[in-house]
Amino acid sequence: MAWIYLIIAALFEIGWPLGLKLADNPSFLKFWWILFAIISMALSGVFLFLAQKQIPIGTAYAIWTGIGTIGTFLIGIVFFNDAINLIRFLGVILILSGVIILKLHH
Repeated sequence: MAWIYLIIAALFEIGWPLGLKLADNPSFLKFWWILFAIISMALSGVFLFLAQKQIPIGTAYAIWTGIGTIGTFLIGIVFFNDAINLIRFLGVILILSGVIILKLHH
C-alpha cells in the first residue's frame, strides 16, 4: 500500500505547479487555481507521510520528486509549449533512470 500512497503523492506533486501556472493567467479562476495548488501540496505531503512509514525516506523522497518533476516537465511540453531539446530530454531521462534504480534496489 505504501507504493500506492507514494504514487498518489507524486501525482498531487504535479498538481501544485500546474495550479500555480494556471493561476498565472488573468482570469476570475485565479483564486480557484491557487486553492487547487494549495490542496495539491497538502495532499501530496499527507500521502508522502503515509508512504514513508514503510519506504525509506531517501527512496520515497527521490521517487516522489522524480515523478513530480517528470510529470510537470511533460505537462509543460504538451500543454504549455515548453521547449524540448536534447539537453532537457537527457536531464529527464537521467531523473527517470534514478527513479527506476531506486525502485529496483528497494
